[in-house]
Amino acid sequence: MRWLIAGLLAVTLLAGVAEEARRARDRQERAALEATATRTRAAAEKEPRNVRLQYEAALAASYLAGVLAELQDQAAARQAAEAGLAPAERAAALDPRSGEYQRLLGTLCGQVIPPRNLPLALQYGRRSLEALDRALALEPKNAAVYVSRGIGKYYLPAMLGGGADAALQELGRAVELDPKSDEAELWRGLALRKANRNAEARRALARALELNPERKWAKQQLDKTAAP
Repeated sequence: MRWLIAGLLAVTLLAGVAEEARRARDRQERAALEATATRTRAAAEKEPRNVRLQYEAALAASYLAGVLAELQDQAAARQAAEAGLAPAERAAALDPRSGEYQRLLGTLCGQVIPPRNLPLALQYGRRSLEALDRALALEPKNAAVYVSRGIGKYYLPAMLGGGADAALQELGRAVELDPKSDEAELWRGLALRKANRNAEARRALARALELNPERKWAKQQLDKTAAP
């Protein structure tokens, strides 16, 4: 009974931190995310064998990197992603059977790469793809894995296997697996806009907002997408 109570408490704490960070990301609350990232990173460094703490630190770093990129602070976004790599690697090593830990590692590797930086793209791009491939092998029906793969291909040049069409294949699969994934619809909208399919892009972005009205970046992107 004691181990069951401890396990339930760990799940509750993880859900609390993840939800706190997610809501701050949705609202683009940079200061709140920076505080969460600092707090979770310190806790993870004190207990490097605690997989829950490693995951929390990596997740907070990834959310922070995403918001900083949305706010066009690319240098800070890269630093935040780099800070999340160590705990993400530890989490993946502590539990190599978790597709989510591999997905998060792959996502952070991608977030380290600034726009139009070929050396870092070559250095971290392969690491990202390898981690996401492992995630897919472990959890082939995890919609979040397909979202991360789609985001990676959105930024990857077509000559290297990326581009809008490649991203849309991944994101379409994510929507099939989880029709209520606002993140999948948001990025599908961006990929459709990149493919100059603005009417479809606006529908996808509107659907993302319907699923998650607090997602500030989705509203910003819908406003930026011209009506056909």
